[in-house]
Amino acid sequence: METRVGFVAVDYVVFAISVAISIGIGIFQAMAGGKQKTTSEYLVGNRQMSIIPVTLSLIVSFESSIMMLAYPAEVYTYGIMFVMSSLGFLLAVLLGTRIVVPLIHPLKITSVYEYLELRYKSKAVRILGTLLGMLSNVVYMAFVLYGPGLAIEAVTDFPLWASVLCISTASVLYTAIGGLKAVIWTDVFQCFIMFTGVFAVLIKGTYDAGGPREVVDISSRTGRMNFFDFDLDPTVRHTFWGLVIGSAIRLINMTFSQPTVQRICALEKQKDANKMLFVSGPAFLFTLSLACAEGLVAYAYFTTQGCDPIASGDIKKADQIMPYMVFHIFRNTPGMAGLFMAAVFSASLSTLSSLLNSSAAMAEEDIIRQIFRNISDHKATIIAKISVVFFGALGVGLTYFLKNVKGIISQISTSFTSAISGPITGLFLFSAFYPWGTKRSAIIGTLMSVALVFWLTLGQAMSKSLRRAVPLVSGPTDHCYHNSSSMISVNGFTNYTVGYSYYTTEDPLPDESIEPEGLDKYYSISYLWINVLGQAFTIFFGIIVSLIEGVPSSDSVDVRFVLPFFDQFFPCIPKRIRKRLYFGVPFDKREIMLEKYGKDETDVATLNNLGKKNESTKIELLSFQKEGKFLTDEEKTII
Repeated sequence: METRVGFVAVDYVVFAISVAISIGIGIFQAMAGGKQKTTSEYLVGNRQMSIIPVTLSLIVSFESSIMMLAYPAEVYTYGIMFVMSSLGFLLAVLLGTRIVVPLIHPLKITSVYEYLELRYKSKAVRILGTLLGMLSNVVYMAFVLYGPGLAIEAVTDFPLWASVLCISTASVLYTAIGGLKAVIWTDVFQCFIMFTGVFAVLIKGTYDAGGPREVVDISSRTGRMNFFDFDLDPTVRHTFWGLVIGSAIRLINMTFSQPTVQRICALEKQKDANKMLFVSGPAFLFTLSLACAEGLVAYAYFTTQGCDPIASGDIKKADQIMPYMVFHIFRNTPGMAGLFMAAVFSASLSTLSSLLNSSAAMAEEDIIRQIFRNISDHKATIIAKISVVFFGALGVGLTYFLKNVKGIISQISTSFTSAISGPITGLFLFSAFYPWGTKRSAIIGTLMSVALVFWLTLGQAMSKSLRRAVPLVSGPTDHCYHNSSSMISVNGFTNYTVGYSYYTTEDPLPDESIEPEGLDKYYSISYLWINVLGQAFTIFFGIIVSLIEGVPSSDSVDVRFVLPFFDQFFPCIPKRIRKRLYFGVPFDKREIMLEKYGKDETDVATLNNLGKKNESTKIELLSFQKEGKFLTDEEKTII
């Protein structure tokens, strides 16, 4: 099967233009408006961003090169079942409207970890959350940078290190000088590039494979239309429960992440923040479904061509399947390969810039301003810009450690990031819904969770006796120019072993009869449940420590920083019953306290007394209003 290797001149032009426009937007935002001289403008766009660009930015921020490359590779190797995870994305984003928006938006904060200090009146909890958040960002940056570098290296002579430097330099440049506004508006442009590239591949690939019916027929014959598996075993790699329920719980961390919180806080009104998430949820479902469909199209295309590139050894990793296919289907259409690579780079740039901007926000708000309390806003903004460069360099450095990691990027990145994001998300949920949590219980619960989940992740990586998932049957290799004598042809298709986790093409087929024993039972848990376990460990140990330490009185709870669980998720329960379920925690005063005092550092007892006074005044004025009595403007404001 013959293909040209490398870009032609038009491909380079298309690719270069897309990168240049992204940098140009950053330069424009650096010179427009207030010229990014204040931290409010630089980090949250003065909290006056429009809902449409912010929504598009949120959508593409989480659709990195992992989605563009790894999701099709997953479907190519294991079948369409992975598309069910898009439902998990949808549910997670909708949960965000009931948890993150009502908890964070009224506080008008810049860093999500500031919430932890407000909640516990403790800098120690805030610092713990910040350090874990920064570590999570840097680890994810490395995977985002690795994806497109791996893709380009597969089909061109462009080395991995050059791709990584190109992406990181472009992203650092426009993020450092343009701030959140540059990130958001480049995301809007990159959204257009990404969708153009994806649709071009889907349309041309389906046509060359013989049409939609042929794609479905080939996928069905080889078992790739395997939508559902309702097995309750948590050690099974992919089941309906893991992909939908596990992903929904796991991806709550996405709504609590610093990039999402910055976008929530960049919108002036809380209802706009909810609208942003309501739109983002279905959009995630749609775009992730497109990425999974690309995997089926790629498999059908190479099957009709009679040469599976993984089975034949033309490419080394399944994550390289999409760029390899693009150079085949567009070999006679100069510029289209460049467009697809621009789409992959755009996906990486959007995610990377969001991670860099959010890391800068954490550095500025959670570290610099805590150490230098009297630092001027101008100096703090300069330090935030410098920190973008610093975190970019860390991400690039970590990328080079991924070169020898084997397997599909989507799974590896999920496993490693879940080991950090799971405990963090558990900390936020514990803080939001357990009113009696203390700073000691929060810290100990989080650290216990981190230890147990890291132990699980390392155990999965190092264990030699774990049962591994077996890839589906590969495509034929009879029309390849260099068939391998080690391939075994069965009914026109060739069996091969492709990387899963740390399972390589050189490894023997796993013995599925092996039952995990001892610690292997713990290590065998599907990667989809690692984050969920991290959340559960934090909440469980946090509650245990708080009970041992002694539960604070309910009237000492500052209800501005906690949410009424049953009001948020079971409002159909009668109000009098809900009130009893809160065991005296005065949630009925929360709205009044937030409206009048925001996040002011006021004694809780004083706030409760003021809340009682304001509540009685409000009730009295409402009765006057119903009677038709005249109210002053000040009295109307109280209502």
